[in-house]
Parts: sequence; structure tokens; C-alpha cells
Amino acid sequence: MTFEKRSYKGNPMSEQRTHLTVQDHVLIITMTRPAKRNAIDSEMTLALDTALNRLEDESDLWAAIITGGPKMFCAGTDMAATSGAPTERGGVYGVVGRTRSKPLIAAVEGIAFGGGFEVAMACDMIVAATNARFGLPEVKRGLVATSGAIFRASRVLPLNIAKQVMLTGTELSSAEGHRHGMVNELCNPGEALQTALALAAQITANSPVSVQQSLQAVDALASINDDQGWVLTAKAKKVINESADAKEGVAAFFEKRPPVWKGF
Repeated sequence: MTFEKRSYKGNPMSEQRTHLTVQDHVLIITMTRPAKRNAIDSEMTLALDTALNRLEDESDLWAAIITGGPKMFCAGTDMAATSGAPTERGGVYGVVGRTRSKPLIAAVEGIAFGGGFEVAMACDMIVAATNARFGLPEVKRGLVATSGAIFRASRVLPLNIAKQVMLTGTELSSAEGHRHGMVNELCNPGEALQTALALAAQITANSPVSVQQSLQAVDALASINDDQGWVLTAKAKKVINESADAKEGVAAFFEKRPPVWKGF
């Protein structure tokens, strides 16, 4: 059934960026910007923030799934429009800086690149179709991953694999992600949402109090160094933003040509 609207602060335009449904205590958040490969602009940020605020605030919601539909997950930040300001409760994208008490599952079909990959890493579990592809292409643009990958990639992947993904900008298949423990469950293309719902059903069959307390305790331990991670991310971002390579990488991206790096 369609989730009943509730009053939350946010831009009304944000309602056009996601579709929300509820099934058996599970909030399903579907990003709905396929023409832009679900790239995150300010309206998408507000929409995701509003949805995840609902997850935390509605007592009859015990878990959530975030998906981009049957063909793609998310291409990351809309480089032309930008993703807007971080939100009060969710941080960048309304997702990656959020402290949650309820499980969030990423159901990934197709691409999860840049910030889209970082959104998936910010979730508690990842279900991915065999056609799913993950990547951090920022180095190809003269940029740096600024939405959590600097410290989260090495949690979900072995350190040397995380470095390879970040430093080469090459893609990681869902099968590789599963082999390394990043992807919880693999499924056939078009079945990520249903597989995620089955996983969510296993969670919601349990005591919500037990689940929430367990999740909060595990996350508190896992994120104990997150503040330092954000500081180091900001430091890297500052250097990048002042470099000629950042300007060249972004210009080359929009002009659809190979970049010419200066190294400073």
C-alpha cells in the first residue's frame, strides 16, 4: 500500500524524486529519476532524508529498503545540479551521515557509482543482482570520494581491494563484491527488490526492540572512528578543490574528452 503522507520539513519538489510504499513493517524507498540514472540532486537529497526520517519516527516501521528500480541503483551526485546541502539528520544525500536505529538494506540493480556506491555502503546490508556494478570513478574526474568511501570502503572490502577500487576507478562486479563479503546476497537481474524483501522479512520476524538495540550497539562500535574519517575526507577534499586537476577533470567530463592532468 502507498504510505500515508506525514508532515516533514522539506521541499515539496522532493516528492517527485522517490516513491514510498510499505509492506509488512518494511518501508520501500524507490529513487525515481531514471532519465538521470537516479543521480542525486538537491530534491533527491530532501526526498531521501524525508523517507529515512519517517523510518526512524514511525513506530510501525521496523526496516527499510532503498532501491533505484529494476534497471539501475544510482549514478551518484548530479555533477551539473549538485546534491544540495547536507541535511540536519542525514548528512550528505540525507543518508550517509545518518545515525539509524532501524536496518536499511540496499537493493542494487545495474550501476551504483560514486555517491550511489557510498549510499549502498551506508546501508546495513546489500542485495545485488548479478548485473550490478559498483565503482568509485572520482579519481577519473580529478576528485575524491567525499561521502564516506574513504573510511567505509575498507570496512566492506579487504583493504587492498578497497584501495584498488578507489585508486583505479575501475568497477567491481556484484559477484566480486559477494566473494569479498560486501554483498550479502546475489540474485538474478530484476529480483533485487524481492530478494531484499525476503531478507527484510527475516529481520522483521524478530523483536524490533532486539533488532534495534543490536544494530545500534554494532554500529556504535563500527563507527567509533567515523569522526576522524570525516575530518580526513574533508582534508583530502580541500586539497583536491584547490588543484588544477579537479578543474580539468570536471571540464573533461562535461566536454566528453580525456583529461590532461597537471599533477597539482
